[in-house]
Amino acid sequence: MPDCCNPSAYGDYFDEKEARRNLRAYDRKGLDKMARRIVDYLASRGMQGRSVVEVGGGVGALQVELLKVGAEDAINVELSAGYEGVAAELLDREGLGDKVERRIGDFTELAAAMEADDVVMNRVICCYPDMERLMDAATSTTRRFLAATFPTDGVVARSAFALANAYSRIRRVDFRAYVHPPDAILEVAGRAGFDVAFHERDLIWHGVVLERTASRAS
Repeated sequence: MPDCCNPSAYGDYFDEKEARRNLRAYDRKGLDKMARRIVDYLASRGMQGRSVVEVGGGVGALQVELLKVGAEDAINVELSAGYEGVAAELLDREGLGDKVERRIGDFTELAAAMEADDVVMNRVICCYPDMERLMDAATSTTRRFLAATFPTDGVVARSAFALANAYSRIRRVDFRAYVHPPDAILEVAGRAGFDVAFHERDLIWHGVVLERTASRAS
C-alpha cells in the first residue's frame, strides 16, 4: 500500500495535465451528475452565508458552484499541488479569488485546526486508504452537513477501480484508489451523530448528504 500521506504518490496522478482535463470537462458540461445533485440539495437547504471546507476539490468547480448559490467562503485542502495553477485561473475567471483559500496537506492532519458549516468530499474517500480516519476528520470539522460521493460496492464499480489501478501500475504511479464498503462509511458517520438527509446512487457512485443531528461533543 502506498504511503497515504506522501504527496508524491498523489502528485504523480493528480497533476497539472489532469487539472486541465478537469477544467475542460467542467467548461463543456458543468459538474458531473452526482455532484450537481448534491449542490442542488445543499442549495435547497440554504447556503447563504455558509462556510465550506472541501477536501480534494481539485480545480474547485464544486466550490465555485456553492459560492454561486450563496456560500460565503471556502477552504480547499489538497495533498497534491498539481491543481493549484489551474484552480487559480478558474477563481480569477469567476471573480472569486477572495472567497477561496487553498491549502496543501493531509486533511486528517489539518482538520483539528479547522471548522466550517459544511464539508464536501466529492470522489475523495475512494482516494484515501484509511477511510475511518478521513471520515472522523470530516465529521469533526463540519457543524452541519457532510456531503460525499464514493463508489458503490458492486461488480461494476469494483471492476472499474481495478482497471484504473492496473493502469496506474502500468504508468508506475504509486497512487491507488479504494472501494470502501458504503455501509462502513455511513456507520462511521452515524457514530459521530449524523443521519442521511439525501442519498442517490448510480452504477458507480453513491452521493450522500449527511446532517448532524446530535449535539457536538465539547
